[in-house]
Amino acid sequence: MPEQPTVRTTEGLVEGRWRRGNAEFRGIPYARPPVGTLRFAAPAPPRPWEGTRQAAEFGPPPPQAGPTAVGPAEGTDWLTLNVCTPDPGAAGLPVLVWIPGGGYMTAASGDPLYDPAAPAAAGLVVVSVNYRVGAEGFALLEGAPPNRGFLDQIAALHWVRRNIASFGGDPGRVTVAGQSSGAGSVAALLTMERARGLFRRAIAHSVPGLHCTPALAEQVATVLAQRLGAAPTAASLSGVDPARLAEEVTSLSAGLHDHRERWGRLAGIGAVVCPVLDGDVLTETPWSALTGGRANGTELLVGHTRDEFRLFSVMTGRLGTFTDQDARTALDLFAPAPDGPDAYRAAHPGATPEEVLETVYSDALFRMPSLHLARANTAAGGTSFLFELRLPSPASGGILGACHSLDVPLAFGTLATPTGKALAGDPPTPEIVAVSHELQQAWARFATTGDPGWSPYHPDRQLTRVMDAVSETVPYPEQASHRIWEEHFPAPFDVVDAPEP
Repeated sequence: MPEQPTVRTTEGLVEGRWRRGNAEFRGIPYARPPVGTLRFAAPAPPRPWEGTRQAAEFGPPPPQAGPTAVGPAEGTDWLTLNVCTPDPGAAGLPVLVWIPGGGYMTAASGDPLYDPAAPAAAGLVVVSVNYRVGAEGFALLEGAPPNRGFLDQIAALHWVRRNIASFGGDPGRVTVAGQSSGAGSVAALLTMERARGLFRRAIAHSVPGLHCTPALAEQVATVLAQRLGAAPTAASLSGVDPARLAEEVTSLSAGLHDHRERWGRLAGIGAVVCPVLDGDVLTETPWSALTGGRANGTELLVGHTRDEFRLFSVMTGRLGTFTDQDARTALDLFAPAPDGPDAYRAAHPGATPEEVLETVYSDALFRMPSLHLARANTAAGGTSFLFELRLPSPASGGILGACHSLDVPLAFGTLATPTGKALAGDPPTPEIVAVSHELQQAWARFATTGDPGWSPYHPDRQLTRVMDAVSETVPYPEQASHRIWEEHFPAPFDVVDAPEP
């Protein structure tokens, strides 16, 4: 039996475990626990330790909120990361830093869906990160830096810069990757001054168009604090148990219909906290920063699924029940003004209310933000590779379609996990397995060379890799939606009666 792998980091020795031919190190702190006097503060550098720290178990995830949240984990060492390397004695291996997603409300790097064995077997050093979500990470509070979740991610990238060579990785060849709010985090990191130089490439699956103005974020924080008998300040909310705060975020998110008149589109997405355009940590949306020349483009692999919103229709039990009024509400809230509602009706004359609603939500929340990120990154001098996952899931009788999150088990090769089976089928079809291999190879090639294996996106040709039973590279397939949104970047959520920012 070989000795367990041991690596020296800048804070001290860590001992991991051999697993499936790779050396895995779990629960390594990249910052101090953000509790006590450090609650709602920017991440503080980790303290060094004596001797050898056991790195065999995942660190506890930060408090989770929302309908998929699990109960609080034991411990407060939330700001940890995990490293999986095929060879800790190697030098110069490409590095993939995974930022898990979950609507900025949940994120757990230890989820079996993100098992790093397959990308590590392809020659990548894989890092996965826990960071603050919900109110801990994104509520706008007096006396606290905004967007603390992003500051955590930047602190983790600094740790990678300092330490990854000791695990066989190349600190100059780092790719940040994420899906859903993890992809939104990647998009933000592309344009944040504090993240400059910390990574070379980026992978973003299903980029969400979720940002708040300070005016709206202040209102949300005020209502949230009032429900807890506190003030919307770091000092006041520091006295509220983190699990209790997360529960109140979940409760407020579930009752957003009561706030639709003032909170508009935010109330339509079922989540009350998201990144804030605070003027400091995040000064503007990624799309405007890139097209306005205030951020440089990079090598970017970005895409979405065809039926993004179907997952949420199924999870909420609403599939098959949407009415004409539901479709009108979706159009009024999320179709780009002033002509978007009429344009959608004209583009889909025979569509049912449910088809209209799913198209609008899929476009507004994920598909068009992803497309626009490819376009904006290209305009900023970067190289964008665009894809759409079109192959439908065979799970649950085929009702999921090519839904949100289906691409995650495919990209990680985790089809046999419980979530992988629920999303991709049990057993997966040969077509699902083939697309899974294609996505895995695209990730490995892109992180290694900057080329996933198909032609880059350009506004003239709009070449897109469409992954299906027979994959092909063709002009962007969602042309009707592209025409409706061509001149409309995703706009930040605002108080309904507030002036434009």
